[in-house]
Amino acid sequence: MKLAYIAFSDKGFALAEKLAEALGGTAYRSGQPQKVSEWTEEQLTADDRPDGIVYVGAAGIAVRAIAPFVTDKALDPAVVVIDECAYHVIPILSGHLGGANDLARQIASVTGSDCVITTATDVNGVFAVDEWAKRQNCKLIEREKIVNVSSALLAGKTITVFSRWPIEGDVPEGIELIAPVQDGDGTPGFETEELAVILDLDAKAGHPLHLVPQICILGIGCRKGTACDTLNERLDLFLEETGIHPAAIRAAATIDIKKDEPGLIEFCEMHGWPLLTYTSEELKQIPGTFTSSKFVSSVTGVDNVCERSAVAATGGKLLQE
Repeated sequence: MKLAYIAFSDKGFALAEKLAEALGGTAYRSGQPQKVSEWTEEQLTADDRPDGIVYVGAAGIAVRAIAPFVTDKALDPAVVVIDECAYHVIPILSGHLGGANDLARQIASVTGSDCVITTATDVNGVFAVDEWAKRQNCKLIEREKIVNVSSALLAGKTITVFSRWPIEGDVPEGIELIAPVQDGDGTPGFETEELAVILDLDAKAGHPLHLVPQICILGIGCRKGTACDTLNERLDLFLEETGIHPAAIRAAATIDIKKDEPGLIEFCEMHGWPLLTYTSEELKQIPGTFTSSKFVSSVTGVDNVCERSAVAATGGKLLQE
C-alpha cells in the first residue's frame, strides 16, 4: 500500500516520520512549500496517487482538504486522521473498499492509539462483504447491492454465499456457505436461487452480489500492426465464449518483440492492464501442451505465444496440473 503523510507541527511531523518508517511512505510538513490544500490536490489527482493518505492533525483540516476531490467509494483512496499526540486514529474515507479501516488498525498497532472505527458492520461485529472482497483481491461488480447484504446481516438474517473455490478459515456468524455441486458436465455449480453473494469468474445478471477474483492473465498473440479495435473485438468474443467477467483480468502477456506495438499498448492502457512480456526462450521453457503453429514459430521463434505467455505470467504452470 503506497502511503503519504502530512503534518502541521514539529510534533506531528515527528509522528508522521515514525509512521512512514514503520509502514512505508513519505512524510510531508504542510507549508514547506505547499499548503495542505495544494498538497492534497497533488496527491489525489496524480496518475500514481497514494493508496492511502494520513493527516496528522485535526479531522476538520483533513475533511476540508479532501472535500473537493471525493468522487466515488470505489475510486477514492483510504484517508485516515491521527492527532499529533497519537491518542486517536480515525478512518474518514473509504473505510472498506479503500482499506482505511485496516490502515487505521495498522497505525494503531504502531502508536498504541485508540482506533475509532464508525462503520456499522464493524461496530456491530458483523461481516463486511466489501472489506473482505478487497482483502481477497476481488472486484465488487454491483456495489449498490452491498447495502442489501450489510442490512440483512445487521438485522440478524443469514446470508448465503456460493464460492466456486473452497474458502479457508472460520465462517462468520450470519454466513451460510453453499458448497459447489458438480453439474452434468463436471463443472462446479450451485442449486439455489436464494444466494446473496456469488464468488466466481462469471457475473451473470440477477439478484446476488457478485465478487470476481482478479486472477486471470490475458495471453495475446497478434500480427504486426494489429489495431486496438481489432483486439477489443477479439476480447469481446473471448469473454462471450468463456463467460469470464472482464474484471477478472489483471494483466496481459505476450512475447517481448510485441512490447512496442501501438495497438497493443493502446489496448492495455484502455483496460488498465500492465503488459507483461517474455522472450522466446522463456516461453519455450513453459511446461504443458499448447496449440502449435509453424507460422508463429517462424516469426517469433516459439510455436505459441498467447497461451504460453499467459501461463508464464501465472508462474509457469498450467492450472490443471
